[in-house]
Amino acid sequence: QVQLVESGGGLVQAGGSLRLSCAASGSFFGISIMAWYRQAPGKQREFVASITVGSRPNHADSVKGRFTISRDNAKNTVYLQMNSLKPEDTAVYYCYVVASLSRSAPLKDYWGQGTQVTVSS
Repeated sequence: QVQLVESGGGLVQAGGSLRLSCAASGSFFGISIMAWYRQAPGKQREFVASITVGSRPNHADSVKGRFTISRDNAKNTVYLQMNSLKPEDTAVYYCYVVASLSRSAPLKDYWGQGTQVTVSS
């Protein structure tokens, strides 16, 4: 199985910055896509950013130019640097990975428990 542990959330004023981290651990063969999603109160979970094993990033239009996703394959960790935060960025941020447990096993989805990010105006 794959365990995901997120950290770095908190309360910040508008215009501030936070850096989220998500470390994957457990017994697995490899990790493919790593990503961040978020869910604000009363809204559906939405895509924020993803990054391939080759470190090709993709960011949602709403965060382009402000957020940057990166990963450290040696540490099985994905990061989300969030700058110029806005009150509308307030949400629970979830780490998401696609991983295989063995060379022959199919890829499966795994989610973290979420970390709260609150941006005050």
